[in-house]
Amino acid sequence: MDYIIRFAEGFMKLFQLGGETFISWMTGIVPVVLMLLVAMNAFIALLGEDKVNKLAQISAKNPISRYMILPFISAFMLGNPMAISMGRFMPEFYKPGYVASQMQFCHTSNGVFPHINPGELFVWLGIASGIETLGLNTMDLAIRYMLVGILMNFFSGWVTDFTTAWVCKQQGVTLSKTLN
Repeated sequence: MDYIIRFAEGFMKLFQLGGETFISWMTGIVPVVLMLLVAMNAFIALLGEDKVNKLAQISAKNPISRYMILPFISAFMLGNPMAISMGRFMPEFYKPGYVASQMQFCHTSNGVFPHINPGELFVWLGIASGIETLGLNTMDLAIRYMLVGILMNFFSGWVTDFTTAWVCKQQGVTLSKTLN
């Protein structure tokens, strides 16, 4: 009988801790994320959507801008999942690589820029909680994670280009590598 009582108490404690975490987010990170989203939308409105579109078209010209710079800028400005929409300006051949790079960037930058992917912020906050418990600086980890992520996202996009070429050859499909 004692086991059942301890199980029930532990089970309820899990939900109590979840509630405490939720309230801490509502008074901590949620207002920050909301203000970042407002600032980014205001910046896009001031800059003009046509200029943002022009940036995407220019970035499609080489792999560094295509898989490092544009994913960073679009994730920072638009957040997940809207950042993926910048791929619409890529030539057809490069769209799979852009999406591969962009999807990963929305995860690897969450520690530094939580507004990019607030839906998965709980993953970063769990890791950050452990780092804080050890008495370490979470921003050091967040920056390292983002920098390694930028590099790995570049390779992901580039490797996807090779995979796309292989599949196109195998299937007898030709995709355009130039902008229309």
